[in-house]
Amino acid sequence: MKTATRKTTAKKKAAAATPPRKKAVKKDLSKTYNEFKEFEGRQYTGMKIGRSHKWNYDAGVWKETKITPDLWELSYAVTKRRAGHAPEGSGVPVGTEYHWYIMAHQNVRKLNANDYTTSMAGLKLKLAHKRADKEKWSLSGKTQRKHLIEFLQEIIAQLEKEPAPLDLTYNEKHYLGEAIPIGQTCHDGFCEEYDIILNDASMGIIRRMKKGWKIDGMEDKKFVNAIGSAIVQSLSK
Repeated sequence: MKTATRKTTAKKKAAAATPPRKKAVKKDLSKTYNEFKEFEGRQYTGMKIGRSHKWNYDAGVWKETKITPDLWELSYAVTKRRAGHAPEGSGVPVGTEYHWYIMAHQNVRKLNANDYTTSMAGLKLKLAHKRADKEKWSLSGKTQRKHLIEFLQEIIAQLEKEPAPLDLTYNEKHYLGEAIPIGQTCHDGFCEEYDIILNDASMGIIRRMKKGWKIDGMEDKKFVNAIGSAIVQSLSK
């Protein structure tokens, strides 16, 4: 009986010495989405800078009309659907509208008489939004045009600067090209993203991650990291 009593007492002491486990606190994602954040002295709400959306597009209709030998006017209409689900309570009210300006590379390869592969990589700029309970847009058409001009001037200035030359060999194939910094991602001479051209072909936008590099849509991660290493080597010269 004494032995059993000692064991019971020892268990009680061990239990008392063990600190109680804290219950995991579920993060209120809707609150973090809507709270004010700061970027380069400017306040904003919504998704935190650096995070990503992923969408699935329905079978949409793309129409294009040739204007000059190299210039086409296009229109595209489709419903896009979130891959996954938005956190409950986050996001803007149903009925909110946005006006975006898209600047992108579109790479196309003919498969047969009627089918082509198509991929796009580029930038999109929010020019204005219209709240669900408002009749007016957040910015006038004139101000939207002003912001678009400023954006295009920034892009032109970036293109006129000397890019980082790239010279690398991967899987016994030699690549020459350039990495054009995305100026809006550059801070103190350090850039997070570059527009990549290799052997005269657009490869997309490469993004520096916490571990390695990433190009959306490119499955060969070793090749992507080889490009990233070539950028680092080029900038260190």
